[in-house]
Amino acid sequence: MAGISSRNVVEGTARAPHRAMYKAMSLTDDDLSKPFVGVCHTGNEATPCNIHLPELAQEAKRGVSEAGATPREFSTIAVSDGIAMGHEGMKSSLVSREVIADSIELMVRAHQYDAMVGIAGCDKSLPGTMMAMARLDIPSVFVYGGTIMPGVLDDRELTIVDVYEAVGAYDAGSISLEQLKSIEDTACPNAGSCGGMFTANTMASISEAIGLALPGSASPPAEDSRRKEIVYNTGVACASLLESGTRPRDILTYEAFENSITVLNAVGGSTNGILHLLALSREVGVDLTYDDFERIRKRTPHLADMKPGGNYVMNSLDRIGGIPIVLKRLLDAGLLNPDCITVTGRTISENLRSENLGVTIRPASGRMQDPGTTPSLERESQGIEPRILRTIDDPIHDTGTALILKGTLAPDGAVIKTAGVEMTRFEGRARVFDREEDAFDAVSRGDITKGDVVVIRYEGPKGGPGMREMLATTAALVGQGLGRHVAMVTDGRFSGGTRGFMVGHVAPEAYVGGPIALLEDDDTIVIDTKENRIDVRVQQEEMEARRKRWRRPAPNYQTGALAKFASLVGSAAEGAVTRPNLV
Repeated sequence: MAGISSRNVVEGTARAPHRAMYKAMSLTDDDLSKPFVGVCHTGNEATPCNIHLPELAQEAKRGVSEAGATPREFSTIAVSDGIAMGHEGMKSSLVSREVIADSIELMVRAHQYDAMVGIAGCDKSLPGTMMAMARLDIPSVFVYGGTIMPGVLDDRELTIVDVYEAVGAYDAGSISLEQLKSIEDTACPNAGSCGGMFTANTMASISEAIGLALPGSASPPAEDSRRKEIVYNTGVACASLLESGTRPRDILTYEAFENSITVLNAVGGSTNGILHLLALSREVGVDLTYDDFERIRKRTPHLADMKPGGNYVMNSLDRIGGIPIVLKRLLDAGLLNPDCITVTGRTISENLRSENLGVTIRPASGRMQDPGTTPSLERESQGIEPRILRTIDDPIHDTGTALILKGTLAPDGAVIKTAGVEMTRFEGRARVFDREEDAFDAVSRGDITKGDVVVIRYEGPKGGPGMREMLATTAALVGQGLGRHVAMVTDGRFSGGTRGFMVGHVAPEAYVGGPIALLEDDDTIVIDTKENRIDVRVQQEEMEARRKRWRRPAPNYQTGALAKFASLVGSAAEGAVTRPNLV
């Protein structure tokens, strides 16, 4: 396959028509003589996570231009998980990750851009953008659009999850309609991605840990004055990579993935991080498995007290130094691979041991630009710091919080996040639903009681299709006060905002005949996080009899993007990535 280079498009007499079209967009011969850097963003008016990204893209373009290259802006789709939640729209969310990666790939290949800046906000746009970078393997730098500030009501910091949980509280009669309205009106005050250590902030943290983003770029809020500076510096850094030649596959090594799993567990991150890291690893041919996640989890302490399982939001972590402070603490304890190269051209150890934990970028023009994106280590001394970020010797939990379970109900694996969860074992009776809406209606009616295990199946990658997140249902259970008294099991997913004894990503999924498809009401399900087990207490002979009676349901979609996704997607245990059916 021919290499990607803008010179294929703009050099030679045969390319006069191409140059004419660029000149229609006010480019000069001098602009055309420079490398082309695609500046991709996922900006739209679908979600506050992304609404400000077109403005940030202008700063990235300025950085690219002042560093001696020619920026070319383009955008791609992004689904709002928060607005798609709880109805059929959520089936489009995971599918959008693949569409984002595919569309970026197509734009870069079609126009032969030499390098790429990727700016993303809402959940799937972060891994989708990074997957495209890995696939294209041109010099690339990722940058997060930033977290939203928390809403404040009666001195309590709110996030979007508080609104979902308030719905459950209202249904249970615990709060009034006026109280629900006050929470609704307050929780999301401005632009930016959901404020806790939910999926967007988890993947932003991972972008630093894995080396695709500049140090200190993950935690500053979307509307903080530093955010524009960070994005400008990202443009400068990307143009600088054209000189060094460092590419994503130089960065995305097995050891870099180990670092990202370490950070995922140390910050109590979203289980979606597991799914997306598996998908990203497939793009570069790194053989990452569930065994790697468990091995690293068991050696990684849980340090950051972050919502939804804890008490603080990303802005609070930013105030004490952000993700570099977490990384530095892990590095000093020997828990990170220190020699992994990053987009700065330095190793992660060199980045973290520099005086201000930042980097200095020298544009091709010779102008020095100090990003200044990372607060000094001196800020650790502030009184708030010990409450947000614990020490290695005094962690919140001795081991990480993103667990892999296996057993008779999930032979290929399932995931659970234990941050903020006190229990380690749950045994209960199955309440089985074949779609999320039916489960949510049962919760709203008060039909779910203590001791129930809510099973939502046929919501997996193929069966949904799209592996819906279940935040509306899990939050309703928590809001009704059942969070400590029930469990949930699904072949779908959970939002990073979900908390409680909730098991997702069950594989094999129901649609392909996994054991979850054979469950019946009142079956006994046992979940044990100490033993990493999830089992159903039904005799093997009975399960085999049920299997003989089982019939795969008709697909929910026969045409369109969701049907295409269902026909190509693989198991959640392998990242739920799509693979072409080559003949």
